Amino acid sequence: MERTKKFLWCFFLTAFTAFVFFNTASWAQDAPLASWNDTLPKQKILEFVSTVTAEGNPEFVVPEQRIAVFDNDGTLWAEQPVYFQVYFIIDRIRQLAPQHPEWKDQEPFASVLKGDMKTALSRGMKPLLEMVMATHGGMSTEEFKHIVLEWIKEAKHPETGKHFTDMVYQPMLELLDYLQANGFKTFIVSGGGIEFMRPWTESVYGIPPEQVVGSSIKTQYEVRDGKPAIVRLKELNFIDDKEGKPVAINQHIGHRPIMAFGNSNGDFQMLEWTTSGSGSRFGMLVHHTDADREYAYDRNSHIGKLDRGLDEVQERGWVLMDMKKDWNTVFKK
Repeated sequence: MERTKKFLWCFFLTAFTAFVFFNTASWAQDAPLASWNDTLPKQKILEFVSTVTAEGNPEFVVPEQRIAVFDNDGTLWAEQPVYFQVYFIIDRIRQLAPQHPEWKDQEPFASVLKGDMKTALSRGMKPLLEMVMATHGGMSTEEFKHIVLEWIKEAKHPETGKHFTDMVYQPMLELLDYLQANGFKTFIVSGGGIEFMRPWTESVYGIPPEQVVGSSIKTQYEVRDGKPAIVRLKELNFIDDKEGKPVAINQHIGHRPIMAFGNSNGDFQMLEWTTSGSGSRFGMLVHHTDADREYAYDRNSHIGKLDRGLDEVQERGWVLMDMKKDWNTVFKK
């Protein structure tokens, strides 16, 4: 009898321990923002979302107005040592070079083909735009979409060896999921090409193409070989950066966001415009401080420079997210 009681006691103890273990693991997994440390940025996000989604709260925001905008480069995925779209441009130049023998003597193409990216990218915006037009224009939007999808599936970062879509930030993926689960509509507002991003943002971020805003080249309608097509011209249409971001948000979205996330000077006006509206507002800057797990840069960086935001973050009431201190995981799991 005593042995039976002891057996039953051990059985129930083991079962209870297993129940607690597995349910604790499940609770931890289901907890919002699991890759965020329990520091101020996480607390501020949870507090803000709780405030604007609680019916009866004076700061309650109806779902139609729960708009959150995110920069892409340096905010949702990495951007060093150059913007990832630049790698796409480089690969396209190499692919198209046999059709353009003149490029071997023509800058900036000659430097790209020689592998001298420092020279190619040191000549300012004009030659970069020239490379964009040469590699992004002249085909239909469907053809360009296919080219982008083939590239993003195969291309890898030259330093990490990871696919570019594996260099998205796990904490930001969790944030997007959390906001969407709380009735937010999430948009990308990036200086990157709108049609470079749209083919893959839904599979990577859960953000459909109609919720992607970016820089663009001009297009026109044509009938090619008896079939209608939207053709990409070799002419700049709009640069979605700095002052251009609020303009693009107004044109594409039609609502002033209540949350904005960025990481550089190019995002300042987007955060400024978002947080200057009435009611509860939220702005956050991603500060790249982790040289071991990612990159550390701000004021003196040639990519993703951040200085004015650092200087004014407190007076504007924005949240400064320190990657090294506030994230326990960086890249997508």
